[in-house]
Amino acid sequence: MEERMVTGELQNEDSTVELSLRPTNLKQYIGQPKIKENLSIFIQAAKMREEALDHVLLYGPPGLGKTTLAAIIANEMGVQFRSTSGPAIERSGDLAAILSSLEPGDVLFIDEVHRLPKSVEEILYPAMEDFFIDIVIGDGPSARSVRIDLPPFTLVGATTRAGLLSAPLRDRFGVLSRLEFYDAKELCDIVERTTEIFKTSITHEAAGEVARRSRGTPRIANRLLKRIRDISQVKGEKEISLQTTDRALEMLQVDDAGLDHIDHKLLKSIIDGFQGGPVGLDTIAATVGEEAQTIEDVYEPYLLQIGFIQRTPRGRVITQKAYQHLGIRKEDG
Repeated sequence: MEERMVTGELQNEDSTVELSLRPTNLKQYIGQPKIKENLSIFIQAAKMREEALDHVLLYGPPGLGKTTLAAIIANEMGVQFRSTSGPAIERSGDLAAILSSLEPGDVLFIDEVHRLPKSVEEILYPAMEDFFIDIVIGDGPSARSVRIDLPPFTLVGATTRAGLLSAPLRDRFGVLSRLEFYDAKELCDIVERTTEIFKTSITHEAAGEVARRSRGTPRIANRLLKRIRDISQVKGEKEISLQTTDRALEMLQVDDAGLDHIDHKLLKSIIDGFQGGPVGLDTIAATVGEEAQTIEDVYEPYLLQIGFIQRTPRGRVITQKAYQHLGIRKEDG
């Protein structure tokens, strides 16, 4: 996959900085008001009953704050936060080791929970429902099953592809929350908060411009802000200006709608090669040299959100709105 500034996927350089930018409680968390309201009530009720919070599934496009919310849940509950990911748990024994080390009430966060191996997922069913696991020790006739009781805990699962979760696993989550793209005002607040953490300043107009071009995604807003800050610092500015912000975003090839060169390549390949569609996802993937899943998970959600692409039974279609944005005249017929 080509390097791009406006992907919501976590990049290597982001990990350390992201930890310092993340809010630690619901009050600090900007955006997702309905989810915050619901979680606040559920957490308060669980604490009043002195019980572990019910299992939580967070789903939606990458970069919207699923990991941050999971850590906030643990912090608000006053318990330990343990984190892993679906691909990292290869065998049932790996999961058993993690589960058996939990303390009462702990939050276990599994990112990309849809990628858990089937054998591991089946271990989770009794763990989530009745707080025990059965481990088979030995092979053949001498094999025996050992039951291990677990303390009550909260599993927080995160996924960008909720449709790939099996029904038995999805049904065991008591709280299901879909994270939505952020609006420009929320992103502007996030940019200004991040600027304060960076111990610098930015004009409100410049913050608004970063927000407008961040594809509704906080992670992208923070990533763009880091690069804009670099350019502003080299120019010797005391405050990040709108002029510098515009220049930096031009250098980063991020246009007025938040699209980068790869988005343009994707849209133009459908327009030039297939008269704007309809065209199948696999054909698009082969044309632009990307995996179909990458296009569906990373590129398409925002293009669909802003109405530049439509999904139809026959394939993807470029809309008139996208033609206008690209300055291309749509050919009739």
